[in-house]
Amino acid sequence: MAEMVLEKQERKETLLESISGMALMLVVGLFVLTFVAQNFEIPSPSMVPTLLIGDHVLVDHATFAPPTKWMPLVPYQTIRHGDVVVFLKPTLEGMILVKRAIGLPGDRIHLRHGILYRNGVAQKEPQISVPDESDPIHTYEPFRDDFPNGPADPRMTATWANEWQSHVVNGDLVVPDDMILGLGDNRVGSLDSRFWGFIPREAVLGRPLFVYWSFMTPEDQEQKTSASERVAFFTQVVVHFFDQTRWKRTFHRIV
Repeated sequence: MAEMVLEKQERKETLLESISGMALMLVVGLFVLTFVAQNFEIPSPSMVPTLLIGDHVLVDHATFAPPTKWMPLVPYQTIRHGDVVVFLKPTLEGMILVKRAIGLPGDRIHLRHGILYRNGVAQKEPQISVPDESDPIHTYEPFRDDFPNGPADPRMTATWANEWQSHVVNGDLVVPDDMILGLGDNRVGSLDSRFWGFIPREAVLGRPLFVYWSFMTPEDQEQKTSASERVAFFTQVVVHFFDQTRWKRTFHRIV
């Protein structure tokens, strides 16, 4: 009796199935980038030493988002003192910044020669920079280092210059409801809430989790916007990827 050999035929994917698969991957990718996590590059030294220029960080969108019943497994949490937050700058549409939340609603805040006092208690912040008279760039500045008791600063936005004194009570800046006071860790080199005001809670996009890649980047690279300058920097990255990548910062956790 002759044996019958059954050959398994490969089923070829149709064009419609290929398109559907790619569309699903695109939708999932966009969902992750929009609602779960997104990558950002640090362009300024305002958060040194916590974050360096050229750090590429993964930002968690979900943790600080308002809780929802349809996603009960997400570990939602409220913003706490000392959390590093990513947010939309309230005075410039579309600009994304990162600062440390040092004041929450009801907190009474003031700086004394660069030292943060919250509700009358000096805070231990080993990561911050303070005025240094031996450094000509970081010498004492009354407004910046004794905020909010120093004289107004010309770098303040017009809106904040007219508003900030209305929030000062007995020498302390009182944080209003649904607002956050955010300062950079590079306290002597950061244009932060002292210069443009409070961060609306609704403007917070998330928190940076870790550095996934860090490349030695010039401090003025953010201002180099021409096509030739961008091509030049891209070439530098390609040529010096191995020797100018900060390998020790790979997967560095941000706290």
